[in-house]
Amino acid sequence: MGLACSCLDPEKATTTAGGPGGAAAPTSSGTGSAVQSFPLSPSCVLKIHKGDITFWSVDGSTDAIVNAANETMLGGGGVDGAIHRAAGQKLLKACKKIPEVQPGVRCPTGEARITPAFKLPVSNVIHTVGPIYDSDKQPEVSLSNAYRSSLKLAKENNVQYIAFPAISCGVYRYPNKEASKIAISTAKEFSDSFKEVHFVLLADSSYDVWLQTAQELL
Repeated sequence: MGLACSCLDPEKATTTAGGPGGAAAPTSSGTGSAVQSFPLSPSCVLKIHKGDITFWSVDGSTDAIVNAANETMLGGGGVDGAIHRAAGQKLLKACKKIPEVQPGVRCPTGEARITPAFKLPVSNVIHTVGPIYDSDKQPEVSLSNAYRSSLKLAKENNVQYIAFPAISCGVYRYPNKEASKIAISTAKEFSDSFKEVHFVLLADSSYDVWLQTAQELL
């Protein structure tokens, strides 16, 4: 699949199917596209994919994907439903075992929880809940908390490679440009904690915006 990235500075971004600059390094697989890479720090790379996050993996032992869940953690539409279908019924059973913090709420907005990944090719799934843009009083705070909570939980569980979808940009209607700025800026806060931070975007509109924002911020 071609990349709509003619606006990118070739000195800042590289297109590769392997490690940064084409180096022989662990690489994500199965998302169905080439990868745009941007340095977050001397030891960490941010990578942006156009593809399906349920196929993404690096090594199956220190990698995790993030699920844009709802507060019940019982599955739903969009990426949440896709992840539950790909992981199999054991993921739902694991989510049900997570205690409710209030009736019907296992993961409040802005927080994160972790489970095994079961049939998915990664080691863990980190579940986080982003804000509903039109009803959250401070959606930018809630969204940054969702990314930050996910990254903190991943770090605590020795994850080295993590992949995010565009949290809240589907049915929760968060504008892609605003969301991408929050997502990439928050990832930069953890640039010394991970080897790679990935964003795997299914929609063309999200993918194009994330590339533009990475070029502006990195």
